[in-house]
Amino acid sequence: MSRIGKKPIVVPENVDVKIDGQHISVSGPKGKLEIDLHPQVFVSMKDRIITFSVANPENSRQGALWGLMRSLVKNMVDGVVTEFSKKLEIVGIGFKAEVKKDELILNVGYSHQVHYKVPKGIEIKVEKNIIIVSGADKHSVGQTSAEIRSIKKPEPYKGKGIKYVDEIVKRKAGKAVVKSE
Repeated sequence: MSRIGKKPIVVPENVDVKIDGQHISVSGPKGKLEIDLHPQVFVSMKDRIITFSVANPENSRQGALWGLMRSLVKNMVDGVVTEFSKKLEIVGIGFKAEVKKDELILNVGYSHQVHYKVPKGIEIKVEKNIIIVSGADKHSVGQTSAEIRSIKKPEPYKGKGIKYVDEIVKRKAGKAVVKSE
């Protein structure tokens, strides 16, 4: 039995939801998103309230799919109303980033600039040493942020690299000087 799957989704007035069998499309002021539901999960909409169900709620696999599909559709509804965003911080002397057209250009300590092509539906802004990744699709925002972070992960000695703003980098002491007597 899925606790999350049982919760109904209330659709805001400025959001349009179309259900065609197992295919759901959600459009709103921030964009349009689509998803195909798993065949074991059933969806219905009545009076701007979306409900989900499965054939056998006691089956753990169906219960997991039930909650997953409900969460994915809820994220779609939330994303077309207010975009999701993640913030990345660039730490290091001389490290910088800039956006040109549909490309993020990073100078992060390599002998060359790193060019990252911005995926469709994602917007990237740079403010000083903060990279802001935003978009309607929560999965795409997270994936793009992870790909940008993987270009130069923060290292444990000085903390240089690209990290999430709220991420805490565990520091190591480095080489300790041993006194000889």
